[in-house]
Amino acid sequence: MSEDLPYRYDVEVVGLLASPEHRYDGRPDDAVAALPVERRDRVEVRAGLGIVGDRYFGRPAHRDASVTVIAAEALDALAAELGSGPLDPLATRRNVVLRGAEVEALRGQPFSLDGVVLAGGRPANPCAWLDLVLAPGAHRGMRGRGGVRCAPRTDGVLRLGPAVLRSAVPLDPARAGDAVTPVRRPR
Repeated sequence: MSEDLPYRYDVEVVGLLASPEHRYDGRPDDAVAALPVERRDRVEVRAGLGIVGDRYFGRPAHRDASVTVIAAEALDALAAELGSGPLDPLATRRNVVLRGAEVEALRGQPFSLDGVVLAGGRPANPCAWLDLVLAPGAHRGMRGRGGVRCAPRTDGVLRLGPAVLRSAVPLDPARAGDAVTPVRRPR
């Protein structure tokens, strides 16, 4: 598999989330936003199913998007733009928060994180809840850098701390917090 993923990067897993229920449903609500985030030290990933204990585990409609990954640098950049101070990246409800990886470049690309192979898919677009749980303006500010929805292709365990990311495409860690502008297709 490593020959299919020739580019190697030392990254850090700075956040892991497995939530048994969908929290951000309907209109943003202060009471729901105040609940603690379901942080984990480790998560168990199952091929074709997702993260054990997560709300999307084994749900057919989410098999190609059952693991979400975001760059911590995206939240750092947003905090600087908004002048808000530090933001909790797990409040975005992404399962895996990486530092040191240009996550948005993994859209549509295979990659592995500590041996867990993931198929990068479509963008994990931000929702209006982010204005409440992160800071006013976060919903708009996270566009193009809300992370990537992924399909797990192998089983494994992800843990907080140093990790190795392998990808099929070269990444530029210096661009980890940059927003990606969508390509407009002619009609």
